[in-house]
Amino acid sequence: MARPEKVRLGQILVQQKWLSEAQLQFALDDQKRSGRKLGRICIENGFVTEEQVSAALAKQLSIPYITLKFYSVNPDLVRLLPEAQARRFRAIALEEKNGALLIGMSDPTDLFAYDEISRVVKRRIELAMVNEGELLQTIDRVYRRTDEITDFARELEQDLGDAYVDFGALGGAPGLDEAPVVKLLQSVFDDATRVRASDIHIEPQETRVQIRFRIDGILHMQTEADSKIAQALALRLKLMSGLDISEKRLPQDGRFAMQVQQQQIDVRISTMPTQFGESVVMRLLNQSGGILNLDSIGMPPAMVQKFRAILQRPNGLVLVTGPTGSGKTTTLYGALAELNATANKLITIEDPVEYRLPGINQVQVNEKIELSFARVLRSALRQDPDVVLVGEMRDQETAQIGMRAALTGHMVLSTLHTNDAASTPIRLLDMGVPSYMIASSLQAVLAQRLVRLICESCTEPHTLQPNEQEWLKAELGETVTERRYFHGRGCSHCNGTGYRGRTGVYEMLEMTEEVAEAANHQDPARFLKVATAQMGGQTLRRHAVSLAVSGKTTAAEAMRVSHQFEK
Repeated sequence: MARPEKVRLGQILVQQKWLSEAQLQFALDDQKRSGRKLGRICIENGFVTEEQVSAALAKQLSIPYITLKFYSVNPDLVRLLPEAQARRFRAIALEEKNGALLIGMSDPTDLFAYDEISRVVKRRIELAMVNEGELLQTIDRVYRRTDEITDFARELEQDLGDAYVDFGALGGAPGLDEAPVVKLLQSVFDDATRVRASDIHIEPQETRVQIRFRIDGILHMQTEADSKIAQALALRLKLMSGLDISEKRLPQDGRFAMQVQQQQIDVRISTMPTQFGESVVMRLLNQSGGILNLDSIGMPPAMVQKFRAILQRPNGLVLVTGPTGSGKTTTLYGALAELNATANKLITIEDPVEYRLPGINQVQVNEKIELSFARVLRSALRQDPDVVLVGEMRDQETAQIGMRAALTGHMVLSTLHTNDAASTPIRLLDMGVPSYMIASSLQAVLAQRLVRLICESCTEPHTLQPNEQEWLKAELGETVTERRYFHGRGCSHCNGTGYRGRTGVYEMLEMTEEVAEAANHQDPARFLKVATAQMGGQTLRRHAVSLAVSGKTTAAEAMRVSHQFEK
């Protein structure tokens, strides 16, 4: 393809009837005042969509329009155009085509960018049109910091050498931003944010230190380096979170906040002494993502409706159950967001406070100064609250105070570690809570897990394995082979895993009169029978199966999470 000609985007959009003359004139006047691009002005004012602008330009220039959402890029080819130029010129190398390099650009009419890219890649180039939003997401994802992290780790090894290093001096050394340990950690946090990691694990072994990321609930290796850098990493992270750098024999917990890629990240850190040094695990909480509402967490619409109605009751206890990392906090914050109105006073008691919510009084418990859940809960009830969230019902005392609060005109939300909804009231009995209190205060139990979603960019039909067929047949009957099933083949969008993102799997037990009456008797078998009947087959397993049948997840993933609650 020859060097592109300058085109008049406004006239193209009018000719293709995407834009009216009046809208074009408004956009041109805005462009004169602000100097911004015409296409961006039209998109922001809702005259056209980004896809319409891209398609119109591609048609006018007779070049292909590529949707990056469904395009698996080649990481080696992408790096022919360095990240700085890719971001500056809004461009990405896509494929080799007829001896030329196909470059996707969000503005193929930018002649200066065309000339600069040709000079940098030293190849004949052809152009394709890509959507700017998808392009920036792809650049974030593909230009990962893996090589850079490895280089910084080597630099830190050389910097430390075999000599004794005063790690304490790292805390106040001049030019600290240039220190290898700082550059390494910055790259690690940057890469973790790009791949949507929820946790970073730094684990010293006998000869190596490994850095792993938890992505969509599964740990993935990021890099390995010489074990001598582990101490420097642990110390730097302790300094950042205000922990005692001289204490290496006891576990410590802390937190710090940082800015990564224009996003505010809260980091919860836990250190633990192991055989070969201190293991460090960091939970990353993205504060700029916003709180998910109940409609967007994957709960079935009928269940959302019922759950909302329960939350609007004047008092009672609502429990969300499941193991660590099953999304309980997200669900509870979604419930809090629904209840957060001027007319309500909300107090949360957490360990630690995970997300900061405006208009809510959030308290962090601190066992070191005997500020326990039970103690804060007693004080919170004297603060005239309407809604109280207790991070976890850890013991009999907290459970009983919470239930008394639910009986005396407060809506109490909390979590408990149980396998499913039906066994939760029995667990409360085991904790020593009187049955009459459970029957009269508990309104509903929501049990949940998280399943990985098939990557939209590489989903394809999948033939079930014999064990998957048998498992689904037990739930669905003989109709298993009549349906189509899918999986992800693995692509650059999902780092080759076939999965991208997660959604919730739910079941809910509502404490109706019949269920409450059964809870008041000391016969667990009778209660389980009544509770199971009340749920009407809408179990965690049934929800997981429905996601596999609808093509949102794989049969293997549905089986994996089902085994979690069948133990």
